[in-house]
Amino acid sequence: MKKLISLILLLSTTTIFADTDDNEIIITQTGDTLKLYIDQEGFGNKIGGNNFQSTGTAMLITGTTLEFDLDFTGNSNILFGPVTADNSTYKLDFTGDSNIIDWSVGGTGSSDDSDINFGVTGSSNTFDLDQGTAFSAERLNADLVLIGSSNVFDIDWESDDVVWNWDITGASNNINTLQKDGANEMTVELNGDSADVDINQISGTCAASGNGCATPNAIITLDITSDNSTIQINQKDSANDS
Repeated sequence: MKKLISLILLLSTTTIFADTDDNEIIITQTGDTLKLYIDQEGFGNKIGGNNFQSTGTAMLITGTTLEFDLDFTGNSNILFGPVTADNSTYKLDFTGDSNIIDWSVGGTGSSDDSDINFGVTGSSNTFDLDQGTAFSAERLNADLVLIGSSNVFDIDWESDDVVWNWDITGASNNINTLQKDGANEMTVELNGDSADVDINQISGTCAASGNGCATPNAIITLDITSDNSTIQINQKDSANDS
């Protein structure tokens, strides 16, 4: 039997455990300094809105100084919805195959000073991550450690001043990533064959005046151990998209 959990959270620390199939956690949250801990185990679990079709209601989380610690173990699980928060930390660990993550940070307002860490072990997962695509976002530090094959990542960081580090081990992974505006720094470690990697880095303009910034830097450091891979890099000193 499907379990349905609906939460309205204000200024709290919350821990949720779910360990049977087809669990569903629906979150509507407004308030600051929320600490949210979720451990979800099994097959076909969902965190987000009431469904995951194009007409579904998304997860709605709004506040400042939020702390997320989400652990998913299992296959075919879904994380979906927008989060709007400044000065917040996100730690998401996924173990399993064929999971879907469609997540937007800053969907309804600014999302400055974010720290996002992903740990993924598994194959055939799909990640669609966005920040700063609709509203202002500054100072993002993002890290991804992936062990697995045939994963697909579409990651769009449109925040000013982004440090984006990713370490991928496995074959046939497909990664499309964008850094846009402000100073950008990316470090890539890739160990695996038949990868398809597209990197777009647009340095744009300085995040703030009077800080000594004339032209922001755009830096990419690559460490690749791979056969039969395709890597395309577009690096521009322009606010225009690639």
